[in-house]
Amino acid sequence: MRQVSNLYKALSDQNRLRILMMLKDKPMCVCEIVNVLQLANSTVSKHLSILRNVDLIMDEKDGRWVNYRLAQSDESDLIDNVMSQLNSLFIGDETINKDRQAVREADRHQICAS
Repeated sequence: MRQVSNLYKALSDQNRLRILMMLKDKPMCVCEIVNVLQLANSTVSKHLSILRNVDLIMDEKDGRWVNYRLAQSDESDLIDNVMSQLNSLFIGDETINKDRQAVREADRHQICAS
């Protein structure tokens, strides 16, 4: 029961939902996510920590970056179910569509160098 409760708490924040939908498109580093959400680095890091604690996302070191990505089915019992529901709920959502465009245009080499 605790796992389910923590999952729903993690999904109860709009910014965490946006992060999940962004990571559906590609793995991202913190500075790329900060750039899209226009939030403080510490706030984004906290959101990522919460999502990681419920096994919805994973992180991987890649040189100077830490990339965050959606968990795979073999890493999370819930990820396929959660993402299937989110995908159907956010079809045509304006905020999600804007985020997806910003994710496509994000260039970590320019963003993170700033």
